[in-house]
Amino acid sequence: MLNTPIKIGAFLLKLTKNIGYFFLRLHGYINKLTKKFIKRKKVRLSFTFPKIKFSRPRIPNGIKRILEIPIFMLAVLHSLYKKIRLFLLGTLVTLLFVFVPYVVHSWFKELPSPEILSIAQKYGPTQILDRNGVLLYEIYVDKKYNPVNINRIPQNAIDATIAVEDSLFYIHGGLRPDSIIRAFRKTFMDGDKQGGSTITQQLVKNVLLTPERTFSRKVKEAVLSLMVEAKYSKEQILEMYFNNIAYGGNAWGIQSASQKYFGKNVWDLDLAESAMLAGLPSSPSLYSPLTDMEVAKDRQKYVLERMVALGYISPGESEQALAEVLIISPQKDFIGAPHFVSYVRQTLEDMYGSNFVNRGGLKVTTTLDYALQQKAEAIIFDEVQKGSKYGFTNGASVVLDVKNAEILVYVGSYDYFAPVWGAFDVVTSLRQPGSSIKPVTYSLALADKFTPATVLKDSPVVYTSQGSPPYRPVNYDGKYHGNVTLRSALANSYNIPAVKVAKVLGPDNIVSLGRDMGLTNWQVDGTYGLSITLGGKEVRLLDLTNVYTTLARKGAYAEPSPIISIRDGRGYEIFFKKAVYPKQIISEEVSYLMWHILSDNQARLPAFGTRNFLTVPGKQIAVKTGTTDQIKDNWTFGFTPSYTVGVWVGNNDNKPMNKYMASGLTGAAPIWNRIMSEVLAGKDDEVFDMPTGVFVKKDDGCNRSDVFIKGSVVPNSLCPATVRAEKIEEAD
Repeated sequence: MLNTPIKIGAFLLKLTKNIGYFFLRLHGYINKLTKKFIKRKKVRLSFTFPKIKFSRPRIPNGIKRILEIPIFMLAVLHSLYKKIRLFLLGTLVTLLFVFVPYVVHSWFKELPSPEILSIAQKYGPTQILDRNGVLLYEIYVDKKYNPVNINRIPQNAIDATIAVEDSLFYIHGGLRPDSIIRAFRKTFMDGDKQGGSTITQQLVKNVLLTPERTFSRKVKEAVLSLMVEAKYSKEQILEMYFNNIAYGGNAWGIQSASQKYFGKNVWDLDLAESAMLAGLPSSPSLYSPLTDMEVAKDRQKYVLERMVALGYISPGESEQALAEVLIISPQKDFIGAPHFVSYVRQTLEDMYGSNFVNRGGLKVTTTLDYALQQKAEAIIFDEVQKGSKYGFTNGASVVLDVKNAEILVYVGSYDYFAPVWGAFDVVTSLRQPGSSIKPVTYSLALADKFTPATVLKDSPVVYTSQGSPPYRPVNYDGKYHGNVTLRSALANSYNIPAVKVAKVLGPDNIVSLGRDMGLTNWQVDGTYGLSITLGGKEVRLLDLTNVYTTLARKGAYAEPSPIISIRDGRGYEIFFKKAVYPKQIISEEVSYLMWHILSDNQARLPAFGTRNFLTVPGKQIAVKTGTTDQIKDNWTFGFTPSYTVGVWVGNNDNKPMNKYMASGLTGAAPIWNRIMSEVLAGKDDEVFDMPTGVFVKKDDGCNRSDVFIKGSVVPNSLCPATVRAEKIEEAD
């Protein structure tokens, strides 16, 4: 790298010497021709370089010695001149014919291309829409652009802008000589760098150049303005100007300005409003009607006077517009389903990067059903307001489409705009699931050697481990229930039987299945104990809802999607949600057994009674609740073949709720019931088809029946008086 400038220097030196030598030879040739011409024509003419001759002056010796020094110096200089004239001449010619063109070329090369104007802010903000096209949010950085075709801009707005900004717009070629002279006079006489910019120059300055006020930038601005005028029509220049000029705040472009100040689209502006907006670009902060309406009205008056002077409107129209009382009703930035929007935005940035998302003008159609979302938000807000007596201050919910693996509802908190914790997203935060995790344990059990009729002993038990205190699981109600079937143990959410089953299955196997069913933060590392089956490991609401969706999907897992399709700023589809091809995690038979147990309202009567919120009239739904130790988290999950609803209530700061709060009667269950009722409203009841690998056994002796997977061990009797605990209890 170091040799490169040395080589360039040597080359330039050689070049200048060769050029100088060439011109010197040319000079000699001309001299010869000249001498011949002089001899023939007797004309005294010479093209030779001047030669200085010196002779001794007749002066006193003292002065002579003094003068010898400068005379000697002149002689030396003359001698040097003769020696270096070759180099000087070559250098001069090189500068004129090589370096000057190179510098000019380099300067022009640094100029941005006018082509940029045709694509600059061609794309508006990225729009996030619900599944039906309802706008949820617009993403932009610091400048909100909403490009609009020139045909949609009212003629009054065009005339007003031309009248106040550039009355000769249709005549000049990008520059106005009178304005340039005025700007130069200001710059060089007053020291104030001013500019009488045309509309074309303003467009160039705002889009192609930096805002510094220097002579060099003004020259670039002038050159680029001429280039822009040569490339684009006046209509195109106007359209680009209206879409890129600043109108104050984050409003860039007249459409954004119209929405910002008047809460309407640009094509709905009247004369008075158009004149008000036309006066803003020269100084948006000074003339803004949001800060000083009196100053803004004065500016509007000036614009209208200019329009009258140029014949765009009549004096009567001007007076009428000036008398109009303008209603400033700025359109606030709307955001629907804010937690979901944040989730989608993060998903987009993971896919494409933040810069493309912020500036790409994407149109993102999401899976959200905003009408259903609004109902869920209202329900959660209402129930949380009631929940103060139970000690919870927040709630969240997720609704998933089972068949399409889509997020239909995503409520991250009871109020996104609450000053404390409002924006905190519970849907993706980690919380302990309590008993709502038990279906993972029992799914693994049913896939092994257990059946819904397997009898477990609900009795005191102590587990010891070296280096750890003894572990004594207890039930939610503080009681022991003796011999109970697996169906009864799960339906009533008894803890001790669940721990005993986990002991047989092994915690790591439960963790592995939970991860495969959708718990993305679970990893098999050997650190989990038996409490895993009671909610000892944290989960996300979205993930646990998807675990139940895996059961609803007949044991097949699919990642829930928030996005259906994405179109870029040109309208091309760059993403479309693929068909769902779920991965089978547990068998269809096991899933059916789980649904059969969790939808059995009779089986859960001992714990929840007849008056609970776990049923929806006319619908058969599988439901499970969960409450953590110290009642810090309360959950309810339920699913049909088509929909899964998950709900959480609690406190973001982990403050315990009221200890008398009854699971299934208060807390998450009422919210779940209301949301599920909205989801299923107007839809037929759905039940799961019994797989061919499942059969029903009836016991006529006590009029009981149960379902079993073919090949499993079936008890001789299903009557309570004859059942006994399995040998598995001996492992306690």
